[in-house]
Amino acid sequence: MASAMGRDGKRSVSGTLRRRIACATVAVCAWSTGLAGTASAAPAEDVQAKQWYLDAMAAEELWKVTTGEGIKVAVIDSGVNPSTPSLKGQVEKGFDATETEGDETDDYSGHGTTMAELIAGTGRGGGLRGLAPGVKIIPMRVSDSEYQQNREVNGEDVADAIRAAADSDAQIISMSFGGEFSNTETREATKYAHRKGKLFFAAAGNNAASGNKPQYPAAYPYVVGVASADQKGKVSDYSQHGDNVDLSAPGNDIPGWCDETFTKYCGGDGGTSSATAITSASAALIWSQHPDWTANQVLRAMIDTAARDWKKGTRSVYLGHGLIRPGQIILDKKGDPGAPDASPLTNQKTGGDIPITEAPTPSAPAPSQGPKSKPGADAAVAGSSKKAQEADGGGKSGLVIGGAAVVVVLAGAAYAVVRRRRSA
Repeated sequence: MASAMGRDGKRSVSGTLRRRIACATVAVCAWSTGLAGTASAAPAEDVQAKQWYLDAMAAEELWKVTTGEGIKVAVIDSGVNPSTPSLKGQVEKGFDATETEGDETDDYSGHGTTMAELIAGTGRGGGLRGLAPGVKIIPMRVSDSEYQQNREVNGEDVADAIRAAADSDAQIISMSFGGEFSNTETREATKYAHRKGKLFFAAAGNNAASGNKPQYPAAYPYVVGVASADQKGKVSDYSQHGDNVDLSAPGNDIPGWCDETFTKYCGGDGGTSSATAITSASAALIWSQHPDWTANQVLRAMIDTAARDWKKGTRSVYLGHGLIRPGQIILDKKGDPGAPDASPLTNQKTGGDIPITEAPTPSAPAPSQGPKSKPGADAAVAGSSKKAQEADGGGKSGLVIGGAAVVVVLAGAAYAVVRRRRSA
């Protein structure tokens, strides 16, 4: 990202740059368009009833095994308010990369706090219940285009936040932010995080109907791009598709804090922002149950058990490798973790000896791994079944998620609340 030195030696952000980085949900950022419906206020006591995906993912049964204890997630966002009832005691010291007033606990929009609650919220006081309530959050504050108005901010705040997250105690990095411009500093920061053994999830973006341009950092090779799905298990209309999608998760009709006043929650679509947070929480649950696994193994098991109706090892550009199903790993003991030192995204060896400035060398994907490189966005579907394409307009097949066996349905069927069957 281009930046210039401002007053007091701070790197100021130009008007062009202000349009480059924005959070991945329309409720907070103006660049995100195409989300269905309008936000409506919801009393805090009613917000948990709107978290439909917790039943679909058999959360209560997951929590009998693990709540994500021992895992920390770095949330790169607008800041995280540690004083909401659902986050009290859940937030640790983080980093403010904006170099402006306040610190990482001063959430200027409510977006980052919502993401933190979706990951680690306890639900106290009627607040959002996180999928991994045993997790601790490490907030990393960056600026969006609205916050940058009339402020001098650190022009490399995103890259700085990623590096700080990589140097922190967090095993997982969750970033529900993105933009359509790539830059060297952020790309190198994602490589640094990868080399440090972090599992990095980022939102694929909500601009499918408005250009559908690749979003960064989701489109970088070492970052897991997350798409949004609705209650039918179908890709959300607004969810971006292409080479930045690796996995998909619930994103439609998920409530969040309305604004920085933290007086009420609003309904509406959480989008790929919420999908990213829920995916990060799922990874935390898995890693907590398997603390000896590496980031590569956690991700490979998630890919291996994702719900899909296309050949394993290939990828739909709408849903990636499929819909996340942590219950398959945690409850039913499925999922091949594979080699600890090979990335399922690139099929390359990982570790401290990997050159940070070089791109991975092409190699053929193993059957249980994702492709080495993400296929181009010009293809409607990469490896999805002909049946799914014919039935659902190019591979936007509906997939049920739950705690039991793989269930695949065509578009139009509803999410099934699947209870886990005891393994024989």
